Amino acid sequence: MRNRLRVLRAERDWSQADLAARLHVSRQTVNAIETGKYDPSLPLAFSIARLFERPIEAIFEPAADEFVKP
Repeated sequence: MRNRLRVLRAERDWSQADLAARLHVSRQTVNAIETGKYDPSLPLAFSIARLFERPIEAIFEPAADEFVKP
């Protein structure tokens, strides 16, 4: 899954640790999400969307190979 988390975080001049504290997760979790090694749970994705005041779709989108073809 691709995401804009790093860009949104940088726009606010937050470190990974700053974002992690706001989300009540570890810095390693933020890093793993940003690098695509981990997809957030739905509750965490909603928390991220609320924090950045954007819809989930504006932050996360499936990679091209993740689309399901009818």
